[in-house]
Amino acid sequence: MQITSAKFQVSNSDVKKCPATDLHEYAFIGRSNVGKSSLINMLTGKRKLAMTSATPGKTTLINHFIINDSWYIVDLPGYGFALRSKTDRAKLTKIIEDYILGRPQMTSLFVLVDSRHKPQKIDMEFMDWLGENGVPFAIVFTKTDKLSKTACANNIEAYKAELLQSWEELPPIFVTSSETGLGREELLDYIGQLNQLPVQTSFEE
Repeated sequence: MQITSAKFQVSNSDVKKCPATDLHEYAFIGRSNVGKSSLINMLTGKRKLAMTSATPGKTTLINHFIINDSWYIVDLPGYGFALRSKTDRAKLTKIIEDYILGRPQMTSLFVLVDSRHKPQKIDMEFMDWLGENGVPFAIVFTKTDKLSKTACANNIEAYKAELLQSWEELPPIFVTSSETGLGREELLDYIGQLNQLPVQTSFEE
């Protein structure tokens, strides 16, 4: 799939104020400093579409970007909340949970995981929470250019092994690098396939 246009549309902290559309939404989330904004910019081919920062945890709102005037990328606040107060952490947790559990248009959630590290408790707990709530998601390993192919493969296999201790099957997995463009075609093709499915606009059967 080719991206011909990508535009910021709206930011808000209330899922009820998200765009009232029947378009597919693909949300991106990960812990602080996982490279979320860089990945979104790489996918869309626009270097400054999503704001990147050297300070982790800068995204604090639900950010909608309209792609090809036909579907959305949604940039969610990260979990982990580096250097934030207890009150701020509670607010961000509510924003994240309200969107993920209350936005039927979200066709899939892409959970970004830093490939440089062994399985992290915070990532595993978040994915378990998604599983418990029946949330469709895929895992996107980021920053693979920062370590050797062998080390990267070992860390990814460690995550798979950890997941299979409690999961019967693995979610879709993508290996990416915002620096080299690795994984871009595979991610966009996957989104293109999901775009062929009907859009869910309510949680009613």
